[in-house]
Amino acid sequence: MSEKDICWTVKLDWLNILRLLRLVSINQIQELKREKAIKKITKTFGTEVLLDLQPEELDKLVANELSEVMRKELSMNARKKERMEKEMRRRFIPFKNGGIIKINPRDFKDLDLDAEPEDIIKQLAKKFLKDDDDDSEDDKNNYKEDSTGYYI
Repeated sequence: MSEKDICWTVKLDWLNILRLLRLVSINQIQELKREKAIKKITKTFGTEVLLDLQPEELDKLVANELSEVMRKELSMNARKKERMEKEMRRRFIPFKNGGIIKINPRDFKDLDLDAEPEDIIKQLAKKFLKDDDDDSEDDKNNYKEDSTGYYI
């Protein structure tokens, strides 16, 4: 970058640009792409015009140009975020129908209450967060409630 490019880039608020692009860190924008966007904006508008603009306008210009330059990375970030949300929803299947976990007191007979709290949590998670694949009569009826167990 030349000294003329550096003059107007001092006005940029990179945190605002990151917010506009929905990014978390400046490291997500490659240095080469930042320079490419700045050079293209300087070539298009000229240094004098860019020096006269308000910082908010400059941030929007740079964010728009970076979104065009980083189209592939931004779409990959969006897909990754969607995948993570789907995975989280898939893992919490018991909470999908109102957050009710069926508890049977017979499930606690093997529970070691003198164990470490982390081990107790692991045992409870193994008992209650497993997938129920059995096809019993309770699963076939259309009623949402079950009168055979205790609920929390």
